Amino acid sequence: MRSLKSTLTIRLVSMKIVFKTTFTDRLARQVKYISFDSPSRAKKFKSDVINQIKKIPYNPTVYRKSIYFDSDDIRDLIFKGYCIVFRINQIDNVIEVFGFTKYMEKPTD
Repeated sequence: MRSLKSTLTIRLVSMKIVFKTTFTDRLARQVKYISFDSPSRAKKFKSDVINQIKKIPYNPTVYRKSIYFDSDDIRDLIFKGYCIVFRINQIDNVIEVFGFTKYMEKPTD
């Protein structure tokens, strides 16, 4: 039993994170908007978002099932009121981060 658990942990931790254009474009727009008020806060915000995303591969299923999509493989990470939407692609062993929204109906364009 212990070896099975260790194997699963290693497999999940080795998942690669891929940032899709829809996510990077929306994050860049939000960072630019924040920078009008405070460039240092914008830089910290971007860093904090990326650091939260880096935690996903350790246990991707702990995040809630997405409210935007009807799939168990698509999850929402909530951070400071923003919803970061990602897909758990177990076939390719990849986390695909593709959505970023706050007060919008759709997480992608």
